[in-house]
Amino acid sequence: MEMPKPNQMVLSAKARIVARLRDVLPADSVIEDEAETRAYECDALTAYRCPPLAAVLPRTTEEVAAVLRICHEEGVPVVPRGSGTSLAGGALPTADAVILGVARMNAVLETDYDNRFVHVQTGRTNLSVTGAVEADGFFYAPDPSSQLACAIAGNIAMNSGGAHCLKYGVTTNNLLGVTMVLMDGRVVQVGGPFMDAAGLDLLGVICGSEGQLGVVTEAWLRILPKPEGARPVLMGFDSNEVAGACVADIIKAGVLPVAIEFMDRPCIEATEAFAKAGYPMCEALLIIEVEGSPAEIDEQLGVIKSIALRHNPVELREAADEDQAKRIWLGRKSAFGAMGQINDYMCLDGTIPVSSLPYVLRRIGEMSRDFGLDVANVFHAGDGNMHPLILFDANKPGDLEKCEAFGAEILKLCVEVGGCLTGEHGVGIEKRDLMTVQFAPDDLEAQLRVKDVFDPKWLLNPAKVFPLHVTASRRAA
Repeated sequence: MEMPKPNQMVLSAKARIVARLRDVLPADSVIEDEAETRAYECDALTAYRCPPLAAVLPRTTEEVAAVLRICHEEGVPVVPRGSGTSLAGGALPTADAVILGVARMNAVLETDYDNRFVHVQTGRTNLSVTGAVEADGFFYAPDPSSQLACAIAGNIAMNSGGAHCLKYGVTTNNLLGVTMVLMDGRVVQVGGPFMDAAGLDLLGVICGSEGQLGVVTEAWLRILPKPEGARPVLMGFDSNEVAGACVADIIKAGVLPVAIEFMDRPCIEATEAFAKAGYPMCEALLIIEVEGSPAEIDEQLGVIKSIALRHNPVELREAADEDQAKRIWLGRKSAFGAMGQINDYMCLDGTIPVSSLPYVLRRIGEMSRDFGLDVANVFHAGDGNMHPLILFDANKPGDLEKCEAFGAEILKLCVEVGGCLTGEHGVGIEKRDLMTVQFAPDDLEAQLRVKDVFDPKWLLNPAKVFPLHVTASRRAA
């Protein structure tokens, strides 16, 4: 009897897997057509693409469990996907993997204002969580720049932050509990609608684990009463270093703004052309917002402005009303889209001590000249979460590789000054080969053993977080 050719065997295996998935999901929840699966071939790190074996879009935790049981039995890798906004390649599939998207799991399951939590399916977008509770005077604090589109599932996977994380913290500080499906289909609940769970802090292990441990299908999120008021002030400076020094002095003074955002000249010019927010044409811009009662706001801004004046700002503008406040924030919220209008870019995510801002900004400028690639800086300055945008030409041979080499040097610099490789974007594929820069072999081994416990076959979100040779040896064991 003639043996089937290798590609026939692959097609046969795919047909069997897809047939099994169709047995447990509605017909419209399984996508196998090659043209249709291309919608899932990359996330927001578009430099890398790979169509998956198939994609599934379940609507319930039970459907997720059924999918994972099948894939576990078949030995098929699974890539969890929220909205696909990851800038680190966190949702990039492999050719033998099934994409498991949670976008259709977007319901609000319970709202409890007395205990200040909302229980949601994790395909719900970040901004729509606040939308569900704002009429009753509450909000959900973490606010990534992609909050209009990004899903709570991805926020939990990457421990996302946002402009207001300086005061309110990142996702882990606002996450009370999760329902998670393990790779073998078992459903577990960690934490819940209360402040602290007994025993080990497994919630702290899950938040930021980048889909390596399980698929989070539901979440209990902390909601907060909306502040009495908020007011931003805009400051322009003659150099990045001076703006960085101003940020360091504000933090040193013990003032706690709700946000401190930084933009440099290339970013200012791009956002002005795109959003026309009325920003001054200077070398560096800070947007600082405080909140509270009118008296509290006046007092905090008084301290902040007095510190800023010591750094000789070229402009100091305080919002006089809600319209002016929205215009101050307009350019910052439009920054990433504005930069995309003028150039291909790679957005980094290193985090540094605030006191190191002046030095790191100077070194990035020097490296920009060395590599011959421009950089636009826009980031959460208050907590030192850097977002350098390295500009390159994707159509120019060698430019992407040069950009990646430049990015690696910036991230190594962040670690060198006492920071880390990522603040909120995650490691994904972008930084996996840099993990040995930050972690010693024993540190990495401890992380690998956690993965071993939750996902012994190493089928969840393959080729992410850990260097490829490490992943390969673990899967072969």
